Amino acid sequence: MLVVIKPGLETSVQDLPGRIGYWEQGFPFSGPMDFWSFQLANLLVGNAPGAAGLECQFTGPTLGFQRDAIIALTGADMAPLLDGEPVPMWQSFAVCAGQTLDLGFARIGARTYLAIAGGIETPSVLGSRATFHQAGIGGMEGHALKTGQVIPVARQEGIAGRSVAAVHRPPLIETRHWEIEVVAGPNDDWIDAAGHERFLSSDWILQARSNRTGFRLAGPDWTFAERAYSKNSDHGEHPSNILDHGYPVGAVNLCGQTPIILVTDAPSTGGFINPYTVPSAAFWKLAQSRPNDIYRFKSISLKMAQEMRRHVNRMCSAEKIERA
Repeated sequence: MLVVIKPGLETSVQDLPGRIGYWEQGFPFSGPMDFWSFQLANLLVGNAPGAAGLECQFTGPTLGFQRDAIIALTGADMAPLLDGEPVPMWQSFAVCAGQTLDLGFARIGARTYLAIAGGIETPSVLGSRATFHQAGIGGMEGHALKTGQVIPVARQEGIAGRSVAAVHRPPLIETRHWEIEVVAGPNDDWIDAAGHERFLSSDWILQARSNRTGFRLAGPDWTFAERAYSKNSDHGEHPSNILDHGYPVGAVNLCGQTPIILVTDAPSTGGFINPYTVPSAAFWKLAQSRPNDIYRFKSISLKMAQEMRRHVNRMCSAEKIERA
């Protein structure tokens, strides 16, 4: 059991693959934004890659341990302390009953993942323990952690001293500039040539009004193709409006002149165009970026996006874990 002494900024229970099969009813898959780091944390402690763990955003929690445990921390470096002493990232280590783990402010990156041997054992809702804040389901009473809560953990033996080499981790560096891959579509034909060139050659600033639903960007104005102006009236008045249709996960959703990247808790349908889509293998970059970071987008093929995902899948395998 884990006791929440301080909850952190927005710490939530997540699992993989999340809540599958209910999107048409308004329930997204949720789950960890940086699923690369999340899976490695689980593998380090001996769990299945998708076992429920904690996603800690910007500022981490302070947790008390009621029994001995094996844990691992991956993703953003929040300068973790165990009873005031530094403990390693990207390595499994033992915690004794009565000890306190404190996670501070993310020094590099934005989201840290905590896995504990056995996995967090909150009730499963619609097939997942992942927290979906907007509906108040999953995780700890449907929301981010609160002071005084006791997080249930399944019993399982773990192994301390396992590690993962830097070459197999997301390449987190101290930067405020990110190259984000995108695939054109599904509505790229609603943007004119100048609009496409401007999107791919401009700096886009991540706004503070961003969350697990969408990442809001600020940048130059968009320009639209003729079909955005000659459409039927039921598509809406603004050139970015379209008859309600499905949104892909990772869509660069154009709300007027404001692009919003739809991420893990995003809606499934709506009436705005999506000229580009961020592939799932690039989500770790979104997860580890902070407000006022700068994005520069790079257009890639669907085939390249699929190869990126295969690479991440290869990195998230038990063979990449170095034994104690």
